[in-house]
This record gives sequence, C-alpha cells and structure tokens, in this order.
Amino acid sequence: MEPALKILPDVSGEIAGRSLEEWNAAYVKVENYFHALRIRNKPLLGQLVLRVLERAQHRAPNEPKRSATELAAEEMDRIVTDWFAQVLQTSPVGSEQTLSTRGRLALLLADMPGKWQDQFLRPGPWPQEFVDSMRESFFRAGPDFQLSQMTPRPLDLGPISTLTNFGRLPYVRMVVVWTGFALLLVALFWFTHGGFETVQDQFKGILDWFKQNG
Repeated sequence: MEPALKILPDVSGEIAGRSLEEWNAAYVKVENYFHALRIRNKPLLGQLVLRVLERAQHRAPNEPKRSATELAAEEMDRIVTDWFAQVLQTSPVGSEQTLSTRGRLALLLADMPGKWQDQFLRPGPWPQEFVDSMRESFFRAGPDFQLSQMTPRPLDLGPISTLTNFGRLPYVRMVVVWTGFALLLVALFWFTHGGFETVQDQFKGILDWFKQNG
C-alpha cells in the first residue's frame, strides 16, 4: 500500500526531499495534463492529481537528482498507460509510447469526457459500452490515422523576392545588373536636370543646318 500524500513540510521545509515550489510545479503539470484530456469534474480531477503525486513522493527519496515535476510526469504517464492496457487488453511492454499516444486519442474519439468521465482511471469492470467504444476508437487511431494533411507552399514575398534572388546570381551577372541600374539612375538625373533641353537645342541646330545647306 502506497503512503498517504504528504502536504505539510518537515523541519527542513521540504516534502520528500523537494521544496514546496517543486511540488507546486508538479501539481500544476499533472493538472494541466488531465485538463488536456478534458477532465472537468473538480473532485475527480483533484483525486487524480493527488494519486499521481503520492506515487511521485514515494519515489522522491530514492531518486534525489530527479525533480518533483519529472517524477510526477513519469508516474502520470505510467498510470494512464497501464490503465489503457487494462481497458484495451493490450500489453504495454515495448509499446508504452504508442499505447499512450493512441490511447489518449481513443479517449477523445470515444467521447470519454462527455459520456464516461467517471470511468477514467477507475479499476474494472467498466461498462461494456465504454470498453467497446474505447477499443473501436483505439483501432481507428492506428498508425494510418491522420488528423489533417497540409502541403507546404512557397512563401510569396512579391517584389522583395526579386531583390532577394539577386544574391543568387553569379558575380558577373551581378555586376551587369547593378551597372545597368546605375546607368539608369544617371540617365534619369541628367534628363531631369536640363539634359533633355540640351538635346532639344542640339537637334534643332542640326535641322537648321540641313535647311540652310539643303
């Protein structure tokens, strides 16, 4: 039988060799995990969290280098995975990660939070309808199950992408491009600062010469 959960610290101000802050962080970690599984029943939620922390506190003195949060997270996953194995009649040995992942997905597919929340982590026997729904959902959540498929698409940066691509040009082509750009700027500057009038005067002078010597 596991020891009861210690709530008050000892003379050193710690519980099972860990500070109160560590156990508080572990409590929040476990509570958030069960929240993610949509456990909303407050009394049930509190019981489940305390059950996990009891097991973590039992291990804590023998594993001084492990934080309370690490121990609680491992115990939380172990409790849930073992329960999945019992409900689904599947051995967890060698398939802990797969059983944990597919089992959690099966919970949601079977709508456990909505229909059988009171059965979560309870020892058997369970209602046959609940067991059948869990097993059917577990097989539906197999390796080929996909929530969605997203095909990556190239990001359209508009004109910026053109400027970015200049950096990929060979050196000679870069020189040609920037030289042409510089000449264009010079031409624009010349035409906007009297160059166009000068060309007009020269062209008019040539026409007058042809008229006089034609």
